[in-house]
Amino acid sequence: MKLHDLRPAEGSRKPRTRVGRGIAAGKGKTAGRGTKGQKARTGGTIQPWFEGGQTPIHIRVPKLRGFRNPFRVEYEIVNVGRINDLAETGILDAPELAAAADAAKAPAKAGKPAPVTITPDILAAVGLVRSLDKPLKVLGHGDVTRPLFVVADAFSKSATAKIESAGGTAHVLEFPSDAEPDDAAESATPIAAPAPARRAGAEKATRPGTPPGPANPMRLQPSRPAQIQRRAPEPCSSRC
Repeated sequence: MKLHDLRPAEGSRKPRTRVGRGIAAGKGKTAGRGTKGQKARTGGTIQPWFEGGQTPIHIRVPKLRGFRNPFRVEYEIVNVGRINDLAETGILDAPELAAAADAAKAPAKAGKPAPVTITPDILAAVGLVRSLDKPLKVLGHGDVTRPLFVVADAFSKSATAKIESAGGTAHVLEFPSDAEPDDAAESATPIAAPAPARRAGAEKATRPGTPPGPANPMRLQPSRPAQIQRRAPEPCSSRC
């Protein structure tokens, strides 16, 4: 094996195809481009987005159809009718309230039922709310036949009206804002009085025991143009 015996691996190198060099070469005449047409011409390329003349995809897709509100709030919703149905069955009552409700059902004494407290945690426990990650909103579909004390993040007008008409209360959760200033901190911080402005003609500070000197009259009095004194004419001599 010598240097001139070295050859590249079989199939690793392929010679460039020379077109338009006669029929015998295999790629003569049309040079592999076919007979006429746009693709047979020099520079006759077709853009990738061309679809043969039909309406292209960037025209078919609808555009400018509104927008997506980035500040939209997604609620977990529940209707007052579902809450009232579960409250009638006693599932939403606390253990101590359930015992009191059983005692109130006795025929000896029949009074107005106590309001049932409804919170997002209770609704999630009974399966009316899927998740507690979203705020809860109560809607007004259905009827309310007993007083309910409902705590939620938002209420519709019809839901509030039905709950209050049945003797209940619709309580909206309110969270304090972090941006509110602290009144106590503001009252504890003293406010420094502004320093008095120094006048242009104020007296300068003197050493202890030295009476203050007079103010500079040139600075206190405004500058005026000097008056020119005119001399009276002398009497004319006899030679005039």
